[in-house]
Amino acid sequence: MQKLVIEGGAPLEGDIFLHGAKNSALPILAGVLLCDGETVLENCPRLTDVFAACRILTHLGCRCMIQEHTVTVRVCDLRSDTIPEALMQEMRSSIIFLGAVLGRTGACHVSYPGGCELGPRPIDMHLDALRQMGVHFSIYGGQLDCTAPEGLHGAKIHLPFPSVGATENVMLAAVLAQGQTVLHNAAREPEICDLASFLRTCGAKISGDGESTIVIDGVEKLRGGIYSILPDRIAGVTYLGAAAITGGTVCLRGIGARPMENMLPVLEQTGCRVYPEPDRLHLLAPRRLRAVPLIRTMPHPGFPTDAQAIFMAMLSLADGVSVLEENIFENRYRHVDALVKMGAKIHVSGRIAVVTGVRSLSGAAVAATDLRGGAAMVLAGLAAQGRTEIRQISHIDRGYESIETVLCGVGGRVTRVDDDN
Repeated sequence: MQKLVIEGGAPLEGDIFLHGAKNSALPILAGVLLCDGETVLENCPRLTDVFAACRILTHLGCRCMIQEHTVTVRVCDLRSDTIPEALMQEMRSSIIFLGAVLGRTGACHVSYPGGCELGPRPIDMHLDALRQMGVHFSIYGGQLDCTAPEGLHGAKIHLPFPSVGATENVMLAAVLAQGQTVLHNAAREPEICDLASFLRTCGAKISGDGESTIVIDGVEKLRGGIYSILPDRIAGVTYLGAAAITGGTVCLRGIGARPMENMLPVLEQTGCRVYPEPDRLHLLAPRRLRAVPLIRTMPHPGFPTDAQAIFMAMLSLADGVSVLEENIFENRYRHVDALVKMGAKIHVSGRIAVVTGVRSLSGAAVAATDLRGGAAMVLAGLAAQGRTEIRQISHIDRGYESIETVLCGVGGRVTRVDDDN
């Protein structure tokens, strides 16, 4: 076990090079299962969730090779359509392999997935959508047995909520299905567009991604290809937030304004000045941040739930009172206790969190509760007076590639050490 030790109080200054998006890499790695031959994924982040996805691919019969930020996968004849529980439990996003394995083999046997404990993430929408495409399910003891006796076929599907995971599973199942699938109320996140772009590179026929209706015409087969994964916008806003909370100035390289257009205006409300260029973003933080009257998490193009904890940490040191409303997950305020321990003034009632800015935070010993909550603790530690120790950083490693190296590169004082406890 390891922990991060942070000596706070140093403003961040310098350039940060952004890695590829975790939330794109995982469904794209699942999509590789649908492609004959060899697929090369560039700009693939070196994250524990990516390594877990590669272990699933290897178990299913693929050959995976990771070199720096390039993952090469060769798909031959799959030797299994079953993903063991131990592999499924390594990451919450493992359910995305359901649609891909079904699309490839017509059958799939999996358990319910693991990952961060953010409250219920029911997969009913996934199952209902796939059922309309000809899939039969048997559920017992936390196990899912899925078969398509007559093969997968296209369908007209309307999601009750624009779920990212359900949208991805339908897309993956539909690209090799017979006929046309029309998915209404689809998720519109940039990562959905990235998955669609990858699948089109491999020969899929998909249109409408980025809008609320996606149309997929099934094809006979997909071929492997070379594809570069888009930059990670959530990691990007995390590092911009780290500069903002420390009163620093950073240049985020590898991403423009468009993927972050639902977050940059909120940064500007806090008093930060953001200067976008086609492939980089410059942020200049004020001496003191300003409160934001209301942040409401919503499906894209609304404010992303993944950024909520990041902004809460920032706003804990802002002048005034901010209100956050979490509308995606029921249990995404688990980081609040750690921030309060460090001196933040936050009151939570149901989905609402009221943050009253304080003059300063103090370093403390805390434990990461989930991926983004752990990142929020890192931000708080960077700005706090004194020493902060963050345990259970395996959560953070799921979405940030060597976060201590990145932050030290711009003046942060962050060290990864063994946790003797």
